[in-house]
Amino acid sequence: MKYFVITDSTDTQVGLRLAGIEGVVVREPSQVRDAIQAAAADREIGVLLITEKLAAQCRDLIDPMKLTAQRPLVVEIPDRHSAGRAPDSITRYIREAIGVKL
Repeated sequence: MKYFVITDSTDTQVGLRLAGIEGVVVREPSQVRDAIQAAAADREIGVLLITEKLAAQCRDLIDPMKLTAQRPLVVEIPDRHSAGRAPDSITRYIREAIGVKL
């Protein structure tokens, strides 16, 4: 089982890559949909991390996966532009979720 991240920020992808998590950087809605579908089809991916902004663009794909799919587990993560979060929220979130201190 492996983790996989879908993000629109190169910084997020690089930071998670340093923690050993593969991923893709996408910017267009069609790319987001393709990346989600590819991750869902990959039997090795057990946890799919996706930024809140991208998840909001594809609710029709994400919500059913969260509610009914056994694999992958979909986790929405904040990106650096998320409003109303502490400056270190991403680092703290990663530390709490997967036990990796950045």
